[in-house]
Amino acid sequence: MNFDTYQDRAQETDQRPGDDESSLVVPLLGLAGETGSLLTEYKKLLRDGPAYRVFSERIREEIGDILWYVSNIATKAGLRLEDIAESNLRKIQNRWNPPADMPLLVGQRFLDESYPETEQLPRIFRITIHEKDGPTPSVRVFMDDEQIGSHLTDNAYDDDGYRFHDVLHLAFAAVLGWSPVARAIMRKKRKSEPRIDEVEDGGRAAVIDEAIAALAFDYARRHAFLKGVATLDYDLLKTIKSLTEHLEVRSASLHSWEQAILQGFAVWRQIVVHRGGIVLGNQYERSLTFQALQL
Repeated sequence: MNFDTYQDRAQETDQRPGDDESSLVVPLLGLAGETGSLLTEYKKLLRDGPAYRVFSERIREEIGDILWYVSNIATKAGLRLEDIAESNLRKIQNRWNPPADMPLLVGQRFLDESYPETEQLPRIFRITIHEKDGPTPSVRVFMDDEQIGSHLTDNAYDDDGYRFHDVLHLAFAAVLGWSPVARAIMRKKRKSEPRIDEVEDGGRAAVIDEAIAALAFDYARRHAFLKGVATLDYDLLKTIKSLTEHLEVRSASLHSWEQAILQGFAVWRQIVVHRGGIVLGNQYERSLTFQALQL
């Protein structure tokens, strides 16, 4: 039996048909009640252990009742269980299952692979970050022994290490194949196509890139800069997806964004400890790693 068949047959037993507010209250309360009954059965299992032999049978019954109420609510809301189930699977796969090679577009491994090599983010890159001492510590970033970007400070009253936040843009570049900020400082803007240069590599996209870095940094700051953290808050990832919905990186999964942020902060923590270092990016492996500077 599929979901649609179940939903249609379950609806035949509805004692409060209709789609008005009063008819919806009954299944909502019923769902809450049956959820409580499910928890009660689990409580009995915890209390009695193996002696509670009817646990599976009772759980089966309670889940069935929950399914009926869910089906009834869906019907009264004009929804189909089949569509709900398929949509839910897409959502959780996007959140938890990495693609085989984490491609960003169908038929493409890299977002910029159709552009000249001079306009492609380096598939493998080596970035050196140096901290400059002074009343206000600042950071300089080098690629191939040439400084890229501007001197960065924390722009804050407290020393929170935000001056090293370019590491996050590098993580986005390595793991997602996307970062208008990294593309700009590496001088890899796609000027051969003015519209792409304007929309995907332009000021608005760069502001979004910076906003995501700031959002992730604020979240990380409140969670020990993600030390020992393996998963990120779903709402944070959804917000990031929403911010990039009109850009080419919209096809990146929530899982890919999570990996980019986690890898970025793993390197950022090392950079902070060593007050600089070497950042190694690899788009083929979708990875960002740290290497200490040789003294």
